[in-house]
Amino acid sequence: MIASYAGKLSGKGMRFALLVSRFNEFITSQLLEGALDCLQRQDVAEADLTIVRVPGAFEIPVIAQKLAEKNIYHGIICLGAVIRGDTPHFEYISATVTRGIARVALKFSIPVENGIIMTDNLQQAIERAGTKAGNKGFAAAQNALEMANLMQTLNKI
Repeated sequence: MIASYAGKLSGKGMRFALLVSRFNEFITSQLLEGALDCLQRQDVAEADLTIVRVPGAFEIPVIAQKLAEKNIYHGIICLGAVIRGDTPHFEYISATVTRGIARVALKFSIPVENGIIMTDNLQQAIERAGTKAGNKGFAAAQNALEMANLMQTLNKI
């Protein structure tokens, strides 16, 4: 028989940190709202949620690492919005933040979800923060739940 494993969407008894960029707060507040909605629908208690705000997306990886070091969270959900401008700043920030988040996840073997939207313009960001393209904060929280459950399952085998 083939062994098969998958995560589930249940957050009862799990702790999550939500790391939110204040830059582009019009967008990031909607991402946070979506993530909280998802987690609360899946029985994550308010007392098991921690929200940490940072100035911008660039600061997210170092604070994600600080939170992961505490070893009290089942997952960390990173939320931010990087919108392309007229300079190459967008490429540098997007690449650096993505690599940083991945490094933290690998170093601490914990789900560190990248819920940072990176768009060409404000309209695309609005669409990904709860309108036409859904809410990427909700999706990041859903992924964190599934991965946290999968990690618990795999730790038992």
